[in-house]
Amino acid sequence: MHFLVTGGAGFIGSHVGERLLRSGHAVTVIDDLNEFYARDIKLRNIEEIRAVGGSLEFVEGDITDGAGVEDLFARSKFDQVIHLAARAGVRPSLSEPALYQRVNVEGTVNILEAARKHGVNKLVMASSSSVYGVNSKVPFAEGDPVFQTISPYAASKLACEALGHTYHHVYGMDITMLRFFTVYGPRQRPDLAIHKFARLIDSGKPIPVFGDGSTARDYTYIDDIVDGVVACTERSLGYDVFNLGESQTVTLSQLITLLETALGKKAVIDRQPLQPGDVPITFADVTKARAQLDYRPTTKIEQGIPKFVDWYRSVRN
Repeated sequence: MHFLVTGGAGFIGSHVGERLLRSGHAVTVIDDLNEFYARDIKLRNIEEIRAVGGSLEFVEGDITDGAGVEDLFARSKFDQVIHLAARAGVRPSLSEPALYQRVNVEGTVNILEAARKHGVNKLVMASSSSVYGVNSKVPFAEGDPVFQTISPYAASKLACEALGHTYHHVYGMDITMLRFFTVYGPRQRPDLAIHKFARLIDSGKPIPVFGDGSTARDYTYIDDIVDGVVACTERSLGYDVFNLGESQTVTLSQLITLLETALGKKAVIDRQPLQPGDVPITFADVTKARAQLDYRPTTKIEQGIPKFVDWYRSVRN
């Protein structure tokens, strides 16, 4: 099959593209290589995918460019779309809310419209655990209320879920929404906590710790996330939403200890107040994904952090 992977030069997208190529599929990647983090990192990701071999096309393009997206679909015959492109990050969305709505919502409309017009009926799209907001019930299940978002980023992802449902209902398209829970592993974005903390601890610089270290996240290793994404491409699901997480919470203090052990260095803590937009906990109930996708995450944080550190050391220079 021929897959379009939007945001395919990024962390998750590059791993998805690599897995598809290894499985014998053709892959077209579209990514705008924006300035959110270094362009060179994304270009290196593309070269790592290309090294796998197989049919890979890279298109530098912006999903908010409706004409450009239309042209891409018109000249290529895609069987499926894996839509991962988005402006990422909860905290940056607080200072640029309009940008997040334009890229994440308008860009998603452009992808959905082009797919509809060109007969691409199946899409797998990235949502986020942030749509749960301040959810008093843990673990988070797909049927929980999701109208308590506390960041523009989360609100944009919730809007994308609604758009997916609309295109399924009106046009009969097969659209799966995946709520990712704090993904980590090789190629992780440099702004995300695990990568940022590893870099600062390694260089002996203070790490910013917001709050008392008791906030908890459901850290999910990239290979497990890719397993879930690929499982969706192999099934007809109509419209549905799935959590993809490890279903295990780790406090910030525990995470720092694991990084210290893997790096063999102690962290210097710069304690700061909790930040607006941050939720106290994320915790995935993956019962539904296990039953319908045979999703079974296997990499615990105790194994995943050393794997990440091995990768970090291989590329830090």
